[in-house]
Amino acid sequence: MNGTDWGALGVNLAVCAGTATAVLLATFAAAVRRGLHRLVDIAWGLAFAAVAAVTWLLSDGHGDDSRRLLVAATTILWGLRLSVHIAHRSRGHGEDPRYTALLDKAPGNRTLYALRTVYLGQAALVWLISLPVQDASYSSAPLGILAYCGLALWATGLVFEAVGDHQLARFKADPANRGGIMEQGLWAWTRHPNYFGDSLIWWGLYFLACTAWQPSLPVLLSPVLMTLLLTIGSGKRLLEKHMAQRPGYAARTSGFLPLPPRRTARGTPASTK
Repeated sequence: MNGTDWGALGVNLAVCAGTATAVLLATFAAAVRRGLHRLVDIAWGLAFAAVAAVTWLLSDGHGDDSRRLLVAATTILWGLRLSVHIAHRSRGHGEDPRYTALLDKAPGNRTLYALRTVYLGQAALVWLISLPVQDASYSSAPLGILAYCGLALWATGLVFEAVGDHQLARFKADPANRGGIMEQGLWAWTRHPNYFGDSLIWWGLYFLACTAWQPSLPVLLSPVLMTLLLTIGSGKRLLEKHMAQRPGYAARTSGFLPLPPRRTARGTPASTK
């Protein structure tokens, strides 16, 4: 965080808080009109892309141009890909059971409860998690080894996330796999290649914001928070609670970090096929 224009960064932080809130409020209005709160999942990536775009514009003349462009491009690419994927996956489906269960517990008005807990809560998370994107754009330090390490982590994460999503979609599209457990491709190495990839992406963006080997503590909150959300928050934990009802689930594959598939007694990789 060397050579940072703190005044300009402070303005950026305020504007991006408003940007994230605006995206989520627009999504809230659309969701209420359609009676479909799962739209907020599509807005998640879009909100990050909007924050990255706004930051790139506001940081002009304040940070290293190469770093600014790299951070904006990687964040926008990740956010748009994720939103397009979720929109395609959810097309033709009704409400997500997670939101139905959440709102069934609402103390009072369901709509206002959704606004507070889901939409404004996600706006706050977008702002917090995007701290490396904002901070990196105001650093005048040129790109160095940490930035390139971050780019490598980001690229690896994107491969895990995009390839994992594609493999799962293809598996589900085959009627022969109905009710089966995906244990092929990347899914043979980890039960959640997309979540693992998401975590790597934000560790990569964190290193893009670092200009020295000493930890950049304020922005370290971002990858730590995202990893916790994916592993013990609303990601892996909730999905596995649902999937645990299927026989054989979680018996052969690593829970998060990619590891070689466990083998059967005969020494061949286990499979549900």
